[in-house]
Amino acid sequence: MKNYDIIKRPIVTEKSTKLSEQNKYTFEVDKKANKIQIKEAIEAIFDVKVKKVNVINGKPKAKRVGQYQGFKPAVSKAIVTLEEGHKIDIYTA
Repeated sequence: MKNYDIIKRPIVTEKSTKLSEQNKYTFEVDKKANKIQIKEAIEAIFDVKVKKVNVINGKPKAKRVGQYQGFKPAVSKAIVTLEEGHKIDIYTA
């Protein structure tokens, strides 16, 4: 997989903004990517040094609209902790 296939998009919410103060950044990632691939992709794309990667694998959620039933897609998120002195500007990335 290529780096831009692994990292889909940054997740910008109130909670992830508070985490960025602790040098932690949240990204939506590919379901098949592992921690090592995520770490290498973040370091290559943003030119930073990654300290730790935590992955959250979400489950598909049931959704119903009237008589129709289905599922929202499963989403995998990665919380990336950077080394001291490194930053990512999510709003311009």
